[in-house]
Amino acid sequence: MANENKLQAIIGHCKEYGYVFQSSEIYDGLSAVYDYGQNGAELKRNIRDYWWRSMTQMHENIVGIDAAIFMHPTVWKASGHVDNFSDPMIDNKDSKKRYRVDHLIEAHAETLATEAKDTLLAQMDALLANNDFAGLKQLIEDNKIKCGVSGTGNWTDVRQFNLMFSTQVGSVAEEASEIYLRPETAQGIFVNFLNVQKTGRMKIPFGIAQTGKAFRNEIVARGFIFRMREFEQMEMQFFVRPGTQKEWYEYWKEARMKWHLSLGIPQDSYRFHDHVKLAHYADAACDIEYDFPMGFKEVEGVHSRTDFDLTEHQKYSGKKLTYFDTDINQHYVPYVIETSIGLDRAVMMVLSHAYKEEDLSTPEKQDSRVVLSLPPMLAPIKLAVLPLTKKDGLPELARELMEQCKPYFRCFYEEKDAIGKRYRRQDAIGTPFCVTIDHQTKEDQTVTIRYRDSMLQERIPLAAVIDLIIEKTKMF
Repeated sequence: MANENKLQAIIGHCKEYGYVFQSSEIYDGLSAVYDYGQNGAELKRNIRDYWWRSMTQMHENIVGIDAAIFMHPTVWKASGHVDNFSDPMIDNKDSKKRYRVDHLIEAHAETLATEAKDTLLAQMDALLANNDFAGLKQLIEDNKIKCGVSGTGNWTDVRQFNLMFSTQVGSVAEEASEIYLRPETAQGIFVNFLNVQKTGRMKIPFGIAQTGKAFRNEIVARGFIFRMREFEQMEMQFFVRPGTQKEWYEYWKEARMKWHLSLGIPQDSYRFHDHVKLAHYADAACDIEYDFPMGFKEVEGVHSRTDFDLTEHQKYSGKKLTYFDTDINQHYVPYVIETSIGLDRAVMMVLSHAYKEEDLSTPEKQDSRVVLSLPPMLAPIKLAVLPLTKKDGLPELARELMEQCKPYFRCFYEEKDAIGKRYRRQDAIGTPFCVTIDHQTKEDQTVTIRYRDSMLQERIPLAAVIDLIIEKTKMF
């Protein structure tokens, strides 16, 4: 399937099977904002839980917090977001359409041969690294890059555009003061560094993890849920002794790639991309990129942030944010290694890998199916319980099994339609296991279990169902 066709197929599938809906769809939607449906919400929660437990439960020296979205406005001055959190933009004078410069150039590069594409992207990276806006405009003009709406190359100058949303806090409009919706979750960790370290009696090296909403006023938001204005991050800040940051940076690069591979996605679907232009706070940074339907794109970042964040918050707040290291009898501001993954991008990554259109035709019969081969531990529904018929006491047996399963995992009951149609519906939803209650169940207390990916069926004891599903769907 062509990449663009696959993306459109995934978008359609997500709507049809309750994964993702356009926000406010009955009012013609809101651009770059999406709602998760009943199955999407479960998938998203399962990915979040897997990340959270991987970080906190499986590491003795990492704890989690839940910081507020609203923060004191000086936080964002100290972090550099007020002055530096912006993207180079360019407008087409004829269509009035605004583009992020790197996206505009990247889209054009995709139409070129490999060598020309690599040359253009290298030129762009060099200009971005030097903040050479005049050079970027010249590069666009030299390559005759046109607006997709107007078809012209009548461009404005390139300029920076701040991506933070602002709002007011206060009970009376006249007394309201401007604050920001957080553009990242990391700062909530940094301002709570001492609170967590002291109350948890944490000893460096240690980490603080957090998941939560963040907001960015993306001008060019595209790629379905890949880039949205309201999204969720899963971030961990790991505090280390100065001078050890390179070692820990390499450790977390490897650790995070292992986590991605544990999702059952093959190594060749990922790659590391080292940053050409480092953020103002970093001494090393890379992206873990996944091969989405629209090509390799960032799903997670690993950054060595030095001591920038704590030092700046110490300066702006006037409060000491140092750590006393008893091993070396010294006070210092810790360095930080950050791992930051977009939860929505992780959802899209898992869906992209799982979506398959299979031709099951034989010489005797034309057949096909659409299946979501989700990792069982992440699947929204772990088990579908299906009575073969609506009579002869089979629904009652199926309902009894449902009630027994509910405390342990999410399951689904259905008795409508032929059993084959019900199997295919569960394949499309991504349910890894189906159990059919039939007349033999009444005789010998066995059921037929069907495996989604292989479509194989086998007979197992009714009493073994719960333990089997728990074992097959456990996260650790």
